[in-house]
Amino acid sequence: MAYTSNEELQEKVIHIGRVSKTVKGGRNMRFAALVIVGDGNGHVGKGIGKAAEVPEAIRKGVEEAKKNIIEVPVLNGTIPHATVGEFSASHIIMKPAKSGTGVIAGGPVRAVCELAGITDIRTKSIGSNNPNNMVNATMEGLKGLKSIEEVARVRGKSVEEIR
Repeated sequence: MAYTSNEELQEKVIHIGRVSKTVKGGRNMRFAALVIVGDGNGHVGKGIGKAAEVPEAIRKGVEEAKKNIIEVPVLNGTIPHATVGEFSASHIIMKPAKSGTGVIAGGPVRAVCELAGITDIRTKSIGSNNPNNMVNATMEGLKGLKSIEEVARVRGKSVEEIR
């Protein structure tokens, strides 16, 4: 889904990896940048950019992240229900939290939650702590969230009946 709103997107560089390729003349150094973009209002995306220089890798990462934006249902600053995001060997458990709790999350997961506009959440990372896998697992978990309106529509009931 391409993000079409004209709201300003914030961007955060999560990880910059130095990659070297051994060739006949020596080693070629390149950089891979893992970037998250979000509007702080329920939209967040992830991208990876690779280039010979860091700024160019970041720019490419931001472009890719803008193409991969997903919508996250945020309910009073938290998520509507608990969920587990899984990707490769990373598992991220996400639970809603009361107002005032803050974002209790480590590293890459914190960045994704903050840029998605989530202000109160409790998370636990289990398994691999590879930044790319953690971000992918978080995004998978957030993709699986359903708003109360969606659940009501699927069940054929009103929002008040479900609450």
